[in-house]
Amino acid sequence: MVEWITTDGLTDYRAAEAWMEDRVAAIAEGRASECIWLVEHPPLYTAGTSAKPADLVDPDRFPVYETKRGGQYTYHGPGQRVAYVLLDVGKRGRDVRCFVRDLEAWVIDTLDQFNLRGEIRDGRVGVWVQRPEKPRQADGSPAEDKIAAIGIRLRKWISFHGISINVEPDLDHFTGIVPCGISDHGVTSLVDLGLPVTMDDLDVVLRDSFTKVFGDTPVPGSA
Repeated sequence: MVEWITTDGLTDYRAAEAWMEDRVAAIAEGRASECIWLVEHPPLYTAGTSAKPADLVDPDRFPVYETKRGGQYTYHGPGQRVAYVLLDVGKRGRDVRCFVRDLEAWVIDTLDQFNLRGEIRDGRVGVWVQRPEKPRQADGSPAEDKIAAIGIRLRKWISFHGISINVEPDLDHFTGIVPCGISDHGVTSLVDLGLPVTMDDLDVVLRDSFTKVFGDTPVPGSA
């Protein structure tokens, strides 16, 4: 069984990292169960292992945290659901690409429950939605905005970091970075798309979709 923890309020980023480090060690040693941890953070930027300094447009706007997860710059803040994914990938096939595809499928199935089609694009990390009401791209294809980010790290085949889905964050906060190094597409949220979804609504659907994709039954816990 996967322990499912939801922490109310805004969680300090370094405190979250420390908690994940401890939990990953405990999972690897067989002292704790796998875990999905749902949090929100105060406004901040994180730099993954591939982050480029030029993509930090406004370094003084919010705190910037160097992190060892994969990917480039991302934003976290109120109104965005962060799901930290602490799972034993070693026992789940030892296939990192398949694991990332499962994370993508989890997000896509979650969005589908709100009648929103999320899609994956080659060369663009995360989950995207089409915006037919916006001007088309230079190649004539529909405009697309990013609604969810994915970035993980593995230690002893235990994953941490995870996914984030924009429910109702301040989208202007994303302008302090080039999100994930992609400058020619925008960022959106469920509420920005006209969907009156609350964080509680999303959490219920995340659990249901997690079971569909990973085949595990979440059990409640506490952080």
